[in-house]
Amino acid sequence: MNRRHILAAGAALGLPAVRTARAQAVVTMRLSHQYPPSHHIAQVLAAFAADVKARSNNAIDVQVFPAEQLARVGENFPGVARGAFEAAVATNFTWGNTIPEMSGPTIPYFFTDLEKNRRFPQSEARRFLDQITSRRAVRSVAWLFTTNVSIFTSGRRPLINPEDFRGVKIRGINALIDQALTAVGAAPAATPAPEVVGALQSGVLDAGLTDISAAVSRRFYEVQRFGTVSPFFAVSTQVYVNPRWWDGLRAEHRGVIEAALAKAETDAVDATVRTADAAVGELREKGMTIHVQSPEQVAQWRDVMQKPVMDAFLRQAPENGPRLIELLNRV
Repeated sequence: MNRRHILAAGAALGLPAVRTARAQAVVTMRLSHQYPPSHHIAQVLAAFAADVKARSNNAIDVQVFPAEQLARVGENFPGVARGAFEAAVATNFTWGNTIPEMSGPTIPYFFTDLEKNRRFPQSEARRFLDQITSRRAVRSVAWLFTTNVSIFTSGRRPLINPEDFRGVKIRGINALIDQALTAVGAAPAATPAPEVVGALQSGVLDAGLTDISAAVSRRFYEVQRFGTVSPFFAVSTQVYVNPRWWDGLRAEHRGVIEAALAKAETDAVDATVRTADAAVGELREKGMTIHVQSPEQVAQWRDVMQKPVMDAFLRQAPENGPRLIELLNRV
């Protein structure tokens, strides 16, 4: 249709009607994530979708797909980068070798202070990581604090002392963080979170590693007898979007989503603290024998586990790693 026909059609409809139809077009944001619906971050994301709908007066429809319903964990980044869907999440450590700097906050016993994690979304460290992410064909738009309390689960005997890990096949995180596990003699095997319980049940793994809340929502208590609770590392869930889609949004639509994401960042801290506080009791009620580390045991594990990971991190990220460590220390 040429320009004359377009103008004629506009006249027939009335230009106000054309503008009204355009204004009523609903913006769709499909968001893929791996968490089961009962996980606290899944609930924060569901609340974010409802918040956007309310703030935009139904003009923006955030469609959240939990539990890998839209794409598997490894498919999220390429899917968003290609524009197959608009948004996804990644725990910072799952970037692995693609963005090695992302593993900085997960160096064992380094960035687990709650108040530091509460301040992180407004920090220079966050902006530094966002800038690095932008080089990978996606746009970072939010960080949802997910855990600073981990649990090491096992079936045959509890993992209390570093020597208890010797020969244990345990869920690995990535090649970097696994340095901590090999330092105590364990045999880590990289396993996506949704597959860990199945691997524990089948015997492929002897032990699990996850955040304390996920041990409840993913029902670790059905396949493991023991759990050791430790401030092993901090994890955040990064929300990222397709840059072409994001830049193509009207300014007011971006503003609505940004405001809802800022609220989600605050809500995630409260949800993480609340569910972590309740999780130990819930796991005990479900029959697990839970050991919470003493400060002396934390120091013992830190002395063995932290340095190999810190050294490996600085080797993997020689350009940006030292700067990130500095920024995280300043949060």
